[in-house]
Amino acid sequence: MNHKFRFAILLTAILASSSFQRPIHAQSPIEAPQETDQSENEKPVPIFTGSAGFISDVTGGSPDIHPIFSGILLIPIGDRWLIETRESFEDDMVQEPGRPGFHGPLQKEVDYAQLDFIANPYLTVTVGRFLTPFGIYNERLYPVWIRNLQSDPLILPIGTGPSNASTGAMLRGGFAANPAVTINYAVYFSALSTVTPVDSERTAGARAGLFFPKARLEIGGSFQHRLQDERSNLYGAHVIWQPLALPLDIRAEVARSQRGSGYWIEPAYRLTQLPFWRNEMRRTQIVARVQQFFTGELPSDDLPPVSTQEVEGGLNYYFLDGLKATANYGRQFSQAGNANIWTFGVTYRFLVPLGRTGSQQ
Repeated sequence: MNHKFRFAILLTAILASSSFQRPIHAQSPIEAPQETDQSENEKPVPIFTGSAGFISDVTGGSPDIHPIFSGILLIPIGDRWLIETRESFEDDMVQEPGRPGFHGPLQKEVDYAQLDFIANPYLTVTVGRFLTPFGIYNERLYPVWIRNLQSDPLILPIGTGPSNASTGAMLRGGFAANPAVTINYAVYFSALSTVTPVDSERTAGARAGLFFPKARLEIGGSFQHRLQDERSNLYGAHVIWQPLALPLDIRAEVARSQRGSGYWIEPAYRLTQLPFWRNEMRRTQIVARVQQFFTGELPSDDLPPVSTQEVEGGLNYYFLDGLKATANYGRQFSQAGNANIWTFGVTYRFLVPLGRTGSQQ
């Protein structure tokens, strides 16, 4: 992919994002303040939710199998406190010479384990281990049942580190600047932790976004300063556009650091407007992603070792809101060699209240 083509893709994304958007979900209930008419008798109950997936991919002719399970536990304490945690269990199984079948170690990760204090409708204070708020993919799109394509963006480790999480404190929230603009923000500090599976890097950073309800558009930026090693600055920007006239999502991110830089652009279209096979088509979504990664001045174990370009296209079929089948094909181009990438999988999301719901006398 030459520089002219890369520039054209980025320019198209910027121009589209500057003028148009379906409503974008707030990152947490407190980031988009809403007036509620909650009965005094309604009591919050703990919730166990999460997702499971069985993903298989073939990269350059080498097959892998990835079963994954993520469980989330939410425990409210009164009206202002919330404990939330997510743990993931994932296996990356490959074929080994001389052994039948697929084999691989089970990987366990504490994605986050945090205590939230809802100070007011515009501010929540978080302490503990939390997802690093750099860009949008890590917090909003990472779970297998949410993401449109099962492969991670090449630039995902930029700003999120090896575990995608931070250990420390965070302030976050949202407020309406005026009827046309809502602002969401997050400011955080992370301490160094070398204990597996709760490792994190020593950093400080912030992210802010502007959401324009009428345009159905969100644009935002991220900043992070590493407080260890090279003590460098990292920058990011994101765009989400959901046009009112079309069942279309367009998402894009750009990230830059001394260890590497790049971007990804991902449109996804739900086939609800076709005049034929409406019942089947409304459950079908077509997805594409174009991305590039450029190596930086410093090496990184979490990023590709060479500059890489990748184009992917896929299809999702939703049997239910929480159950979908996915398949996609991609082609990767790099100095290390070109490769085809095939991915197939099934993902499922569940939610179980751990107590009586509704009004309680």
